[in-house]
Amino acid sequence: MPRSRDTASRSPRPAGGSVAPTPAKERLLAPDLARGMMLLLIALAHSRMLHAGGLSFTAPAGGGPIDVAVQWLLTSLVDGRSAPLFGLLFGYGLVQLTRRHSGPDGDPARARRLIRRRGVWLIVFGAAHVILLYSGDVIGAYGVFAVALAGAVSWSGRRLWSVAVVALVFGVVVHAVIQVAAGQSVPLPVGATVVDSALLRAAALPILPIAALSMVPSVLIGIWAGRMRVLEQPDRYRSLLRRTVLLGFPVAVLGAQPVALQAVGVWTPGTPGVGVFALALFAATGIAGGLAFAAAIALVATRIGERRGRVTTALVACGRRSMTFYLAQSPVWWVATEPSLLDLGGALGAAAAAGVAIATWVVTVVIADVMERRGRRGPAEALLRHLTYRERTRRPVPTRP
Repeated sequence: MPRSRDTASRSPRPAGGSVAPTPAKERLLAPDLARGMMLLLIALAHSRMLHAGGLSFTAPAGGGPIDVAVQWLLTSLVDGRSAPLFGLLFGYGLVQLTRRHSGPDGDPARARRLIRRRGVWLIVFGAAHVILLYSGDVIGAYGVFAVALAGAVSWSGRRLWSVAVVALVFGVVVHAVIQVAAGQSVPLPVGATVVDSALLRAAALPILPIAALSMVPSVLIGIWAGRMRVLEQPDRYRSLLRRTVLLGFPVAVLGAQPVALQAVGVWTPGTPGVGVFALALFAATGIAGGLAFAAAIALVATRIGERRGRVTTALVACGRRSMTFYLAQSPVWWVATEPSLLDLGGALGAAAAAGVAIATWVVTVVIADVMERRGRRGPAEALLRHLTYRERTRRPVPTRP
C-alpha cells in the first residue's frame, strides 16, 4: 500500500522505535482471510509446472484459445504477484509477534530472539521442503529474512521504505538477469528417479539468499503496514486501501504485459537488453499486485465484519493453517511431475493445469474447515511453535564436595 501522510508516530510506540504491546484479542479476519486466498494464488502459480513443463515465465505454453486466455490471466495477475502478498502477510505477522512478546516495558529484545529462532527453524523447514518435494519453496527464504533482519520491526517508517526501495531495485535487476541468462527453457529439477530429483533440488539450496532478497521489499512494507495497524483499523485507512486497489491492479497488469505476450507466444524480444527490461518491469510491478490483493481482501473483510458464512469460516480456517496447507500442496506437484510417477510436467494445457490447482486448493480448504471444527491446529504450525517457544533448560552442573 502506498505511503500515506500517516506515520508510525501516530501508533503508540515506546522510545527506541519498538512496537507497543497490545492486549490479547481475537484474531483479525483480514490476515487469515488473505492467507486462505493467497494459497489459491500460489496453487495457480505452481500449476505452470504442469503446462509449461518448466519454470520460465516467458516460455509459450501453447494450446487452444482457452489455454491462451488462461495463460494470459495467470501471467498478468498471478505469476510474480502472489509471492509479494505472502511477503506482506509475513511482515505483518512479525509485528504482531513483536507486540505479543516485547514485554510491558516495550523492550523488543526478547521478540527479536524469538523471530531469529523462528527464522532458523523456517530455514530447516524450507530446506526439507526443497529436498523432499518442491524446489520453489518460500518458507526458507522468509527464514533467512527473519534471521538477518529481525530488528526491522523497530526501524523507523522512513528507513523501512528506503531499504525496501533499494532492495526492490537490486532484486529486480538480479532476477531479470538470472531469468534472461537461463533463457526460455528452465527445466523442472527432476531426474530419472525420485532420489535423482531430490539431489537436483538440493543443489538449488544455495539460491535461498537470492530468493530472500527478492522478498525483502514486500516483507518490509508488511512491517510498515503492521506498525500502522492497517488491518486492525481498516475504517481509518479505507481511502488508502481503495486507492491501492485502483492503482495497484492496473500497474501490475500493465507491467506484466511484455512477459505475458511472450507467454502466449505473440511477441519475442528483439535483443537481450529488451528481454532484461521486460522481466525487470514484470518483477518490479509484481509488488503492486501483491499490495492490491492485500488491500482488496482487507476491504472485503471490513464488509463481512461479524457476518461470517460457511465459506468465509472455511477460508479463515485454511489461512490459520497456511504453512500446513502450503506444504500440503507440494505432494500434488511432486506426484504429478516426477518422471517415475505421473510425469505430467508440460503435458497439460494451461486451463487443465489451473483446474488441478483449484481442485487442490478446494480440498485443503475443506480439510482445514474440518480441522477447525474439531479444534485441531495445523501440524506444521504446531511443530514450529513447539520448536520456537520451547524452554531451553540447562542441567545443573554438579559440584564436588
